[in-house]
Amino acid sequence: MKTDIQIAQEAKMLPIGKVAEKLGVTEDELEYYGKYKAKINDEFIKRTADKPYGKLILVTAINPTPAGEGKTTTSVGLGMAMEKIGKKTVIALREPSLGPVFGVKGGAAGGGYAQVVPMEDINLHFTGDFHAITAANNLLCAILDNHLQQGNELGIDPRRVVVIRCTDTNDRALRNCVIGMGGKLSGVVREDHFQITVASEVMAILCLAESISDLKKRLGNILVAYKYDGTPVYARDIKAEGSMTALLKDAIKPNLVQTLENTPAIIHGGPFANIAHGCNSIRATKLALKLGDYCVTEAGFGADLGAEKFLDIKCRKAGLAPSAIVLVATVRALKYNGGVPKTELKTENIAALEKGIVNLEAHIENLQKYGVPVVVALNRFDTDTDAELEFIRKACEARGAELALSEVFAKGGEGGIELAKKVVAACEKPSSFKVLYPDEMSINDKIATVAKEIYGADSVVYEAGAEKQLSEILALDEKYSKFPVCMAKTQYSLSDDPAKLGRPKGFTLTVREVRLSAGAEFIVALTGTILTMPGLPKTPAAYNIDVDDEGRITGLF
Repeated sequence: MKTDIQIAQEAKMLPIGKVAEKLGVTEDELEYYGKYKAKINDEFIKRTADKPYGKLILVTAINPTPAGEGKTTTSVGLGMAMEKIGKKTVIALREPSLGPVFGVKGGAAGGGYAQVVPMEDINLHFTGDFHAITAANNLLCAILDNHLQQGNELGIDPRRVVVIRCTDTNDRALRNCVIGMGGKLSGVVREDHFQITVASEVMAILCLAESISDLKKRLGNILVAYKYDGTPVYARDIKAEGSMTALLKDAIKPNLVQTLENTPAIIHGGPFANIAHGCNSIRATKLALKLGDYCVTEAGFGADLGAEKFLDIKCRKAGLAPSAIVLVATVRALKYNGGVPKTELKTENIAALEKGIVNLEAHIENLQKYGVPVVVALNRFDTDTDAELEFIRKACEARGAELALSEVFAKGGEGGIELAKKVVAACEKPSSFKVLYPDEMSINDKIATVAKEIYGADSVVYEAGAEKQLSEILALDEKYSKFPVCMAKTQYSLSDDPAKLGRPKGFTLTVREVRLSAGAEFIVALTGTILTMPGLPKTPAAYNIDVDDEGRITGLF
């Protein structure tokens, strides 16, 4: 089979104006970024303000493994298959981060014959949204450091600066650094840190903001530091929100592209789910719901991370409710959860499936707690045996979830017809969506609820520093106690230990740090050894990416 980039480069794309035309978007409502990309401006959003929403379909997955699950591929393939059975569908995805593209994971535009295109553009600079977010975040940091340099009128304690710089590449050397060195004219010497752009609060804010005015208000609410007397300093106090908003005025507009089969796709925003809240922008999802009768969207990493945050943060904030949830899994990944080495996953092993199926079962049970019908999409490989498929089918049925085989990677939309039909049927079933916990619950209890109900933990403990941080946050303003929690946790396990596969039980979740995202309006609890700035592997994907003499990119996947 051809590589992903070969398939993408051979695609017969429609001019993006033609894709928009099918959706009822006029020429005046588009802002072109070349022939095959465009932003949809606020004129369309205003014009369709009273148009009813279509049905929302969330795609999530079991915990990721080296065997691969194919969540984005399934999202794209499902959208194409829905169109094939006559359902007007728009796909809503996150933008890829350059960190994984040049690191281990590779791109995030789908795979095989279920991709969004132009694949190279989407995986690299796209329309510049991430650059704008990086610039806005670092402008805030520069304004803060300039305030310290120019007399520090507010009495900010340089030892208690909480906002940090960002860059959208994996660069472990920048995790901890010292700035302001070089003499009196080079700034105030202090410790600083970098995180990856997709972990920044500015990224989360862009994805949660409903409008330019909402964006500006949220940016102004970012907690940047504390004064010597312990009182907080926000971005608005150092007059940063206006210029930050100016940098983001185009980035807030959703991007329109298409799949290999010309199904419309809106790709906008991209916070990591193991660190941040893991969902594309509210504006993109709402736009897709206005443009189509169905919107297929995804949340990052496993259902314990991306789906939980989609449901408990994004849906809570946006007033959205999914009609169905698709849970992606593979036979290989379940056998890996059952203890089979990656090199032996192609061999039939029912005993390993019996051990590994618990991971799938946990995610089904967790998602059902939200009151939404669940369909399991099993990405089929040639090495899957009938006995293995039947075992998984029975396990799903026993837990009240439909199972559909998916072959969209090899067959495109045609390979997702069974899945599409079952998802449409699920959307017609009764749904009583509810969030996992109420706003009024204490932050400690919210963290405990997610840890116990979703991860399966027995208890939660806080390191001394985390307890102090949470107390200080709650003392700032009583409204912060009403915020939802955004859990930063390894994606590889239901627990906070990446080595614990399957369905860990009897463990204690450790919270080592707590941060306030006052602009995004959630509280981040960092668990285990999760890092907000990843590093490159020994052999990064960047080694294989190149450009030929004609300007064609190779090695991107």
